[in-house]
Amino acid sequence: MIKVGILGAAGYTGGELIRLLINHPEVEIAFANSESNAGNLVSDVHEGLIGDTSLRFTDEMPFGKVDVVFFCFGHGKSEQFLKEHHVPDGVKIIDLAQDFRIKGDHDYVYGLPEINRSEIQQARHVANPGCFATAIQVALLPAAKMGLLTEDVAVNAITGSTGAGQKPTATTHFSWRAGNLSIYKAFSHQHIAEIRQSLAQVQGSLDSSIDFIPYRGDFARGIFCTCVVKTERAEEDIVKGYQDFYADACFTHYSDKGIDLKQVVNTNKAVVHCEKHGNKLLVTSAIDNLLKGAVGQAVQNMNLMFGIDEATGLRLKASAF
Repeated sequence: MIKVGILGAAGYTGGELIRLLINHPEVEIAFANSESNAGNLVSDVHEGLIGDTSLRFTDEMPFGKVDVVFFCFGHGKSEQFLKEHHVPDGVKIIDLAQDFRIKGDHDYVYGLPEINRSEIQQARHVANPGCFATAIQVALLPAAKMGLLTEDVAVNAITGSTGAGQKPTATTHFSWRAGNLSIYKAFSHQHIAEIRQSLAQVQGSLDSSIDFIPYRGDFARGIFCTCVVKTERAEEDIVKGYQDFYADACFTHYSDKGIDLKQVVNTNKAVVHCEKHGNKLLVTSAIDNLLKGAVGQAVQNMNLMFGIDEATGLRLKASAF
């Protein structure tokens, strides 16, 4: 059994991770850390887990008892945590924040299995991709492989309220979000850097800009993304390129038909579709922001790091109705 520790276990990602891991046949949760909830039942905070686990939160961090620890912190807190605490070298780390996603003076592997599977399998430390970043990358990586990203790419993507975290804010509470729609961080979202990094990795270079406009949606979970790429390449060649790119992907699937969000909500799937309109290639993609966009992908990475079937514990049914 893989012994797991979770830091930041009381938030949305912590709750989703616990939901997956208590049903994972190869995992035992050794501790779920939350200082503010220490001693409380996990199911008292993550109420959907009532009857599924008797696990309690702890303020302790017994790293000597685990094989891997998941960091479910807010952005910027992982790097600071590691400056203040020692995680033994033998304990693998999967960080869900953005602290180590950009290559630099660290050994974290960028945890997107669609392009880095072999590196993840050998990694001690993995930086899990961002939610918007995952949706946009799966939409554009095959185009990058074909060398199509030679002009600026227009990207729009809409996310559910869970993408903003569990703590209520002015733009996440129900009375503001319901029946509403808004833009934020236009052209400046923090995920653009990691998106550019991966596209450049696959294409060889990337001089074009990724013009990303994010939207807040009137729903709880999921991301729906559209990308427009200018190209003269024939549609049938592009479709074949997409099919070939994802032929061996465990959870990312090319669809011959138009896609919708409910195909992926509550799953670790990403679905992608593309079609030509004159010299414009329209690519659509959809993921669940908490699963393929966060902890589902983190568990997928854990499976790869420990040499077990990539899909273990992740065969989830879409919330289609």
